[in-house]
Amino acid sequence: MSEISKFGVVIYARDIQGLSEFYLKMFDFHVLYKTDKLISIGKDGFNIVVHDPPIELPERNFNTIKLFVMVECLEDAKNKAEALGGRAMEGEWSNPIFKVCNVADPEGNHIQLREAKS
Repeated sequence: MSEISKFGVVIYARDIQGLSEFYLKMFDFHVLYKTDKLISIGKDGFNIVVHDPPIELPERNFNTIKLFVMVECLEDAKNKAEALGGRAMEGEWSNPIFKVCNVADPEGNHIQLREAKS
C-alpha cells in the first residue's frame, strides 16, 4: 500500500502527464497513484496531485498559493527548472535561515526555492 500523505497540494493542469514529469524530475518525487484524470506524486510525506481541471482554465491565471521547496543549490535548481521546460525568475533574497528565489513550472505556477544557509 502507498504511503498516506498528511500534507500536499492539488494542481490543476492542462497537461497532467507533462506537469507531473516536471515535478518528478525537478524534486525527485515518485508516483503514488495514477489514473487518466490525475497523477499523485510525492516524497517524504508530501503529496502533489496533478489533476485535470473541473472547468476550462483561463489562458492567464494567477494562483494565490505558492509551493516552497528546500533545495541543495539555488543555481542548480534554477538551471534544472529551465532544462525541464520551466522558467527561472530574476531576483534572489535571503533571511538569516535561507536564500530564496522563484521558478515557474511549465504551466506558469510559481515555486519558491529555498537553500539553507551554512
